[in-house]
Amino acid sequence: MDFSGWEKMSLVDYDDNLTTTLFTAGCNFRCPFCHNSDLVLHPEKTFRIPWEEIKAYLVKRKGMLDAVCITGGEPTMMPDLLDKMREIKALGYKIKLDSNGTRPDILKKAYEEGLVDYIAMDIKNSPEKYGLTIGVENYPLDKIKESVDFLKESGVGYEFRTTIMAEFHTKEDMKKIGEWIKGANRYFLQLYVDSEHCISHGFHALSKEDAEELLEAIKPYVPNAKLRSYE
Repeated sequence: MDFSGWEKMSLVDYDDNLTTTLFTAGCNFRCPFCHNSDLVLHPEKTFRIPWEEIKAYLVKRKGMLDAVCITGGEPTMMPDLLDKMREIKALGYKIKLDSNGTRPDILKKAYEEGLVDYIAMDIKNSPEKYGLTIGVENYPLDKIKESVDFLKESGVGYEFRTTIMAEFHTKEDMKKIGEWIKGANRYFLQLYVDSEHCISHGFHALSKEDAEELLEAIKPYVPNAKLRSYE
């Protein structure tokens, strides 16, 4: 399967690494605030970038680029994701993988084979409000919880992150998330930004002051929690 989006150079997707970012099509969530609506809702209609074109770019940029970020959509739904990661790793690149955590088997396999250097996993909301936030009612959380436990225990570099909005997140939700991911190495509360590519509209970003209140609610459980994009 080919990738459906490509940002050839980025300094914001993987800490201070100069990164090329690849987007997969398809997702098992329908988060109404998602800003990649075409990838999520119409994966069959998305433009496909030949893998050989991407690989040629990676060969040419060896020594200039540091890493490849794979995002989506939901990358772990890509049937040949691990094969692609093996080819990227063979070229000497670090790999960051973004995921919603619904395929812990893929995350574990990638880690066991040394194919991933960093995993960024979304925590959409407190368990009680997960279905509402992802747009899929009564979504089972067992695999997501398995992924959380794996990341906390594996030793792989990772972060949890939540895009916070006035319509979805409260201090009580943060406390419940904190109880769930207690002791996590890194956790970010991210600024919501509306765009024309969002699945739905009408949601509101929290002010920095309100975001800091949510942050204080999570810090007793995850002391290293921080705001992201609120500078």
